[in-house]
Amino acid sequence: MPVVDIHTHLASPEWFDLLKKHGGRYDVREIGEGKIAIFADGHAFGLLHPKLFDRDARIAEMDEAGVDISLLSLTTPGVVWGPQEVSEHAARISNDCLAAAQDAHPARLRWLATLPMQYPGAALDELTHACDAGAVGVLIGANVDDVPLTDPRFAEIWSEIDRRALPVIVHPTVPPGAAHMTLDQYHLIAMVGFVVDTTLAAARMIFDGFLDRYPNLKLIVPHAGGTLPYLAGRLDNGYRLLPALSEHISAPPSAYLGRLYYDDALSRADAIGLCKAVCGDGHLLHGSDYPFVEPGRSLGWTSELKGAEKDAILGGNAAALFGL
Repeated sequence: MPVVDIHTHLASPEWFDLLKKHGGRYDVREIGEGKIAIFADGHAFGLLHPKLFDRDARIAEMDEAGVDISLLSLTTPGVVWGPQEVSEHAARISNDCLAAAQDAHPARLRWLATLPMQYPGAALDELTHACDAGAVGVLIGANVDDVPLTDPRFAEIWSEIDRRALPVIVHPTVPPGAAHMTLDQYHLIAMVGFVVDTTLAAARMIFDGFLDRYPNLKLIVPHAGGTLPYLAGRLDNGYRLLPALSEHISAPPSAYLGRLYYDDALSRADAIGLCKAVCGDGHLLHGSDYPFVEPGRSLGWTSELKGAEKDAILGGNAAALFGL
């Protein structure tokens, strides 16, 4: 079974130039030791690794790590910035960059679309363009400039994604209220805030009835589900005790957790074990978070897996989910 890495990032240099010029709350600064980071509201939250812009270098690293296929996506903050014309253009050049990477390495690379979510009409147009160009899924930030993904303004986008039955990585970005939580200290936006962001997004989707409204939706929560596997019992208890938590759903939250997909990026074996217990072998995927982590680094925990279970987690589940 081929090994599939569903969580890798590639960006166009032109996207980077647009971000520096039109990013608004986002800007780019040096942080020492030759490192460059994206800042949000004056606080660092995401490194800009040189290999983020290198389409071809990853192939040799994939070979060395034993990874057969990588799925490419833009990294946070995506294109959720700038006036509509700029955001539309940033999405188009980003998606065309990923499509060109697949064309250059058709046996090794696939890609996920990025959308200008803050402009729903433009997002729908870009979704059509991306799918026509070969996108096998979508990457969407866990919030859209502080607006929850369950907000009605995004309903048409989700309806179209659901109609197409596209997998969606709910990727972390700066969580709402980061400044009030003083997450600017110690790079806590990325260290802790990111997993808080995805946890909040997925929990809100569950309690909102989102997964029932969009039954074909295939949501992937990176980094072993953020903190969701650890909160499963707590969420179920709230469902039993608090009427507001059962208003839109007819089953405990843990039942919905089993419908989500998860990757193993940047997670320890014991954490992944708990995630696997919540979601089952069929919903766990491999993801490295390259270039911020070397390809295959997350694979170490799989050394003790055997047979069909190992094949499924390393590639079979992803092949089925993304139609590879």
